[in-house]
Amino acid sequence: MKGALCHKIAAIPCCGRTERRIFSTPWIPAIWPGSVVNGIHLPSRKNPSLLSKPATVCTKATPTPSSMSMEPAADEVVVESPAHFRIYKSGRIERLNRPPVLPAGLDEATGVTSKDVVLDAGTGLSARLYLPKLQEPSQKLPVLVYFHGGAFLLESADSATYHTYVNPLAAAAGVLVVSVSYRLAPEHPLPAAYEDSWAALQWAASAEDEWIAEHGDVARLFLAGDSAGANIVHDMLLRASGNGGPRIEGAIMLHPWFGGNTPLEGEPEAASVATAGLWTYACPSAVGGADDPRMNPLAPGAPPLEKLGCARMLVCAGKKDTLYVRDRAYYEAVAASAWPGNVAWLESEGEEHVFFLPKPECENAKKLMDCVVAFIAGA
Repeated sequence: MKGALCHKIAAIPCCGRTERRIFSTPWIPAIWPGSVVNGIHLPSRKNPSLLSKPATVCTKATPTPSSMSMEPAADEVVVESPAHFRIYKSGRIERLNRPPVLPAGLDEATGVTSKDVVLDAGTGLSARLYLPKLQEPSQKLPVLVYFHGGAFLLESADSATYHTYVNPLAAAAGVLVVSVSYRLAPEHPLPAAYEDSWAALQWAASAEDEWIAEHGDVARLFLAGDSAGANIVHDMLLRASGNGGPRIEGAIMLHPWFGGNTPLEGEPEAASVATAGLWTYACPSAVGGADDPRMNPLAPGAPPLEKLGCARMLVCAGKKDTLYVRDRAYYEAVAASAWPGNVAWLESEGEEHVFFLPKPECENAKKLMDCVVAFIAGA
């Protein structure tokens, strides 16, 4: 069968905007360890109208030497997720409560060793590579290129959020991981993140790095990403099939961030409004708003899904995620398309967006990890 159900075992990516007002958005880019949703009311299917109630008081940021020369109105907050970021009318972003950056090296708990590699000094593109403990020196491992989430605005490969997730992933799956730190919006609007990710994928497939050359098997190449990172995976699959890219064995879509201008049946209106709002800041050049094919793969005129450049796919979603309906629609569209590969579906009952990052030890996170490991193994 083309479509399969892995097993049932549930993520929130973005936020909305208002016109020149502070917007205490109820929808955060992701839930990170330690970032319990303090003071933020998440939209639910029962009350999607939460998103339409922005604050009505205009507030300006505390002046700094660099902002004193700006027009006062240019430093008004237009988008705010109080636990994560503020975006100002001037285009400046203030990232709040950032997870600590962890150094590369040996992880005693998993036996995985990591190192950082600069791929492009001009743009700052870099990656963190993870090599699990080898059973024998000549062992060749599948290579997995990982793209982090964060609504294209936040996070990096060396943050605690992803370093503490990728270490056990590399160990459990027995894969050599290339975790990509792409440029972030709004300082570097899309398509910068897509271009960086494509460059990193090509670099990994070329096996220029000594770890990949000695221990990696690029004939068994996988892509994976969560939230905005899973959105990037979709873009990479289309590029790989249309640009003479590398052969990709499998793609793992963890709670992908997709949207559209019009809510799907059963999708909270707040979800599509929030996606459309934040997408504007991440990709100001987008044509058609959230129906840009990069955000809405099911939009009219989007590249046909039969062009996805991989042999197998696993799509995962959280049952309590406001993106659940959108993710399920993507899976069903892939399964019904002329794409010749095999696609599997995994939903985590009772869980939120990317719950496996802040709760890696919970039972559902372990089940999800087991399914990812089995998928890579081809089981």
